[in-house]
Amino acid sequence: MFDPTAFDNMKVVIEGALYDFDLSGEIIITDRNDIINMAKMSRSFDLSFQLPAGSVTARIEMESKLVNLAAELLPSSLPEKLAGSYVKLQFFLKHLENASDFQAIETIFLDIWGEKRKITQYVEYNPLNKPRKIKNTIAIDFERIIGEEQMDDLIEMTDFMVTTMEQLQAFMLAGNRG
Repeated sequence: MFDPTAFDNMKVVIEGALYDFDLSGEIIITDRNDIINMAKMSRSFDLSFQLPAGSVTARIEMESKLVNLAAELLPSSLPEKLAGSYVKLQFFLKHLENASDFQAIETIFLDIWGEKRKITQYVEYNPLNKPRKIKNTIAIDFERIIGEEQMDDLIEMTDFMVTTMEQLQAFMLAGNRG
């Protein structure tokens, strides 16, 4: 029997927390990918979900590169701080283009996630459509490796993701933006 890697352990914890939300009816899991890239010796995992009556989608992504695995398996050769995975969160919503909405969305994220996180909004639209309906992707990048010692934080992160979706959904409905 093999000893699971930090990536494996963290993936199981995230899946468990999100599938608990799914089983309770608080979210609906809409997509799941677990990929091993043999050319780069890396692994990635992502899971997407929505609120039951919502139009906002969230996705959590984890990636572990060769250097992360090597740091875990060969701690005498590489710094232990490299062992773990990169975690990125994304939230997807569609709304009419309105400059004040971007700032309101930014405020929702800062209130929930704090100012220490890198929060970026990416907009995609068809320039020929009027009025302009956009696809807004809001990404949270922790800009560091997350290790097994932050396992409790991963569970808490799933709670924050659901809260973020609820607040985004309320914002969308309040202004009839969808």
